[in-house]
This record gives sequence, structure tokens and C-alpha cells, in this order.
Amino acid sequence: MDNDLKSKLPASLEQAVINSGGKKFHAGYIFSFIHEKNVETIDEITTLSKPIRQKLIDDGYEISNLKLIETWTDEDGTAKYLFETFDGYRIETVLLNDDGRNTLCISSQVGCRMNCTFCATAKVGFKRNLSAGEIVDQVYKVWPLAGGKISNIVYMGMGEPFDNFDNVITSALILNHEKGRNIGARHITISTCGITDRILEFARLGYQFRLAVSLHSANEKIREKIMPVSRKWPIKDIICSLKGYTRMTGRRVTFEYCMIDGVNDSGPDADALAKLIKPIKCNINLIEYNEHPGCDFKASSQQTIKHFQQMMIDRGFEAHTRFKRGVNIKAACGQLGLLGG
Repeated sequence: MDNDLKSKLPASLEQAVINSGGKKFHAGYIFSFIHEKNVETIDEITTLSKPIRQKLIDDGYEISNLKLIETWTDEDGTAKYLFETFDGYRIETVLLNDDGRNTLCISSQVGCRMNCTFCATAKVGFKRNLSAGEIVDQVYKVWPLAGGKISNIVYMGMGEPFDNFDNVITSALILNHEKGRNIGARHITISTCGITDRILEFARLGYQFRLAVSLHSANEKIREKIMPVSRKWPIKDIICSLKGYTRMTGRRVTFEYCMIDGVNDSGPDADALAKLIKPIKCNINLIEYNEHPGCDFKASSQQTIKHFQQMMIDRGFEAHTRFKRGVNIKAACGQLGLLGG
């Protein structure tokens, strides 16, 4: 979608405007109108003269827009939004409210090709990457529905963000830009299943966005069973890349760990996890597994999760629990792609 003005950072917009006979400074108007004022058509950018607007349209430029198809709200306050893309694909976005602080969980792909066995999105398969414009538009469409304030953005919806690296980074820069929504870089978290070369590339870029890694087991055989990508990016390589990441950036990593009954929730599992991540500056999110049709896994009991958490705390780690939210509307972690309430 090279013709989508919503997908372009200011430097790319400058070139587009110049190619259409405008001036470099016009790019600032376009960026502000799209990302701050959320206009949906080029004709709405009224600071541009009509001839320049028409030339942009004639040259094939446009402003992409997602279509909101349906909204579901859980009794716990979680909301899920179903969007349709220009070519008829559908994606889901989730809004979480914690004591007045809104966190938006956004998708980066239509479906996913990582094939994690515990995740409903895997059953969708991979259709295509979302453009930077489609990624940020999830934020813009939910923004007024969230009372005009979204505190945190997490790239933890449908898809593997680092499998769509360039568009994800561009979208994060757009969301962070002072002439757009100006969301603080440290309030934007990008998650990955552990694509090692992208972790190092992310570190070299030097941006302040946060990094989360979906680990889910410290045992290679178990991880390969629930996350087949571990055959390509084994645990030892992930840890090596994260050592490089923390060395280059000085920032900590968040490990996401989905608690699955009888699979990865035992005392020895906790011991193995502590030993594995000890060299990494990190914190841990223990996530209550969310059951869904077509998958036989069961959630660990809350007592087991709390015990596991205490074991990690006793070993010197900062560990948090993330119990089920939005499960009644299939908006919980690992449920996206079920496309229903």
C-alpha cells in the first residue's frame, strides 16, 4: 500500500508531496491532519490548496481506513472491536481498562504463521501483513470510544509483530510522533515469539519502545510442542539475542509466560525458568491460559499460578500475574481470531 498516506512518516510524505507538485512543508500539514485530526480523505486536508489535493488524488494517493464491523463488551469492562480491511479481511483489537488506564492491544497481521498450539489465531492461518496505516488506524478508531485517551499500546493482538517488522516499527514511530498522538515510546510495547535477528535489529535501532518475549517454557522440548517456531529459533539463541539486546539498550525485557495445566506450571518448570532468564534484565508476566474450542489445554489453577509467582519472586524476579480478562467475549490472550462475542 505504497499509495497510503497514513502509512508514511514525514520524510516519505515530503517526497510524495514534492512528486505531486507541492512543497516540502505541506507534508507537515498532511501528517498532522491524518494522525492528529484523523481525517479520512485527502479533500479534508484543507490547508492544502485544491489543485494539490486533486493532484495527490490523481497520482493515486489515498488515506486508508478500517471499517468497524462490530463491538463486544465484557462485564469486566474489556471491549473487543472487529475491523474489516479494504480487501475484506477481518482483524480484532482489544481495549483493557485498569483503574481508568486504557491499554489497547492491536493486531499486526491478518492471522499468523507462527502456529502456536495454544493460540486461536493460529487456526486462522496467515493471510497478509497489515500496513503501518492499518495498524495505527486501530488506535484512531478506538480512541474516541475510549474517551479520547489511550495510555498504553501493546502489539499483542493477531499476528507476530516481528514477522511484519518494518510496518510495525513505522507504525510505532507514527504513534509516538509529536505531531500525531504523541504516545510515549515507553508506553508502547512490541511483542515477539523470539525472532532472534529481529530482536538484535530492534536493539540496534535504538528506539525506546519496550520489548516483550513470549517464552511460555524454559524446556526446549515443551516449547517446541506448544510453539513450533522454537525449532527455528531455539531458546538458547533467543537468550543470546536478549543478552545482546540488554547490553546494547540497557533496558529490561518482559517475558510472557502462559500458565497451562500440567504442561509448564510445575516447581521444576519454575526452577528451569529462573535459571534460564537469570542473566537477563527482566520482569515476568504469568498469564492465566484462556481455553477455547479446538484446543485441549486447560488453565493452571489460580493457586498454582500464585505459587509459581511466589517461587519466581523468591528467586529475585519481579513477577506479575495476568488473570483472565474479556474471556466472555473471546477477547482474552490467545483467543483472538474466534471472531465472535
